[in-house]
Amino acid sequence: MSNLLVGKNAPHFRAKAVVKGKVVDEFSLDDLQGKYILFFFYPLDFTFVCPTELHAFQEQLSEFHKRNAQVVGCSVDSWYSHAAWVAQPKDQGGIEGIEYPIVSDLKKDIAQNYHVLKEDEGIAYRGQFLIDKQGVIRHQLVNDLPIGRSVEEALRLLDALIFHEKNGEVCPANWSPGDRSMKPTQEGLLQYFNPVK
Repeated sequence: MSNLLVGKNAPHFRAKAVVKGKVVDEFSLDDLQGKYILFFFYPLDFTFVCPTELHAFQEQLSEFHKRNAQVVGCSVDSWYSHAAWVAQPKDQGGIEGIEYPIVSDLKKDIAQNYHVLKEDEGIAYRGQFLIDKQGVIRHQLVNDLPIGRSVEEALRLLDALIFHEKNGEVCPANWSPGDRSMKPTQEGLLQYFNPVK
């Protein structure tokens, strides 16, 4: 089975999650339709690279919200572990202050359905999925365990998707908001490479 999920509906799930320190019994991405979703997996609570990523997403949370996007994290830990980690201060390695939902994938079926489960260790790779407002995965990225992701790049990809949906034009390499885009045609490519001076 292909690991590629781009262009497909995001796999459905209902699971317990911790939101602002409180346990939610039935959390689902389906309830967020009409918003963009940045859904990411991390290996384990109380580890080392993981809290840097979770805090990095929190620091940019207002930027995601400005774009009508919801950040959601997920790991194979229990909701008890998530709640304990959220209660632990940042200067002690905790993730106190994280406001976005953190899903508990205790049965590991969510990681498996998103093709990010590291079978030999029973934890998730650093998977990241950009899901559009209709619930379709438009971007996926999977990092190995030691390699932290870039929140700035996640925002850039979200900006590119929003720009394309609004304008119908496509975003060339290294595009950022304010940069030139192009029409998805041969003529558009030639115009991009030969701008009018």
